[in-house]
Amino acid sequence: MMDATSHISIRNLSVSFGGQPVLKGVSLDIPDRKITVVIGPSGCGKTTLLRAMNRLLDSEDAARIEGTILVDGEDIYDPGTEVTRIRKKMGLPSQKPQVLPMSVFDNIAYGPRIHGLRDKKRLREIVERELRAAGLWEEVKDRLNEPASRLSVGQQQRLCLARGLAVGPEIILGDEPTSALDPQSSRVVEQRLAVLKADYTVVVVTHILRQARRIADYLAFLYLGELVEHGPAAEIFAHPRDPRTRAYLTGEIS
Repeated sequence: MMDATSHISIRNLSVSFGGQPVLKGVSLDIPDRKITVVIGPSGCGKTTLLRAMNRLLDSEDAARIEGTILVDGEDIYDPGTEVTRIRKKMGLPSQKPQVLPMSVFDNIAYGPRIHGLRDKKRLREIVERELRAAGLWEEVKDRLNEPASRLSVGQQQRLCLARGLAVGPEIILGDEPTSALDPQSSRVVEQRLAVLKADYTVVVVTHILRQARRIADYLAFLYLGELVEHGPAAEIFAHPRDPRTRAYLTGEIS
């Protein structure tokens, strides 16, 4: 049964590519309005888990997906599910910011326009609101008509976050969202995620344990495709139950 406080409930999820298993029977309820951080060594299936949640594995012919992912009680892999609607629920900033070749304003307005919004006043309101949510408004409010490519890398990443928020997602998925950023820009993104969790379910993949300790409310540890341990982050960091979790947190395995 899906946890009443979870937007997302994963049951017995297995993913393989060309017959090679990447995820093995993962079951996890992701708490709402918390930051869930997924940790584990490279190649353990962290990114595959996020891509499965956002139906981004659909385009990969070699991918085979078994199990169930429920979003608000709906099986997102049911044949009758509209994929576009599911993806709209989930914002997914990439590891490296990918701004659109247009102005700062048009980057944010792009999604709402795609979904049919044409009212200029409403678009301006959305652009300002989401830039504020991403902590970027004061830095770019006088540069809205400039090409987004002129922003710093850190600003571009927050712009991508704002662009994702503009289509009204309920869930924010972040795959190493600060890996391309300097420490100061990384902290700014972390601070914005901490603010945004008041209104969103947030799931972040990271290989940086220091970052996980700073931002995680809930922690999930993957190892060789298996979900080894999950629970409140403070408890796992202080008292990991599984020896593999302990070994990873102490650096014995990486």
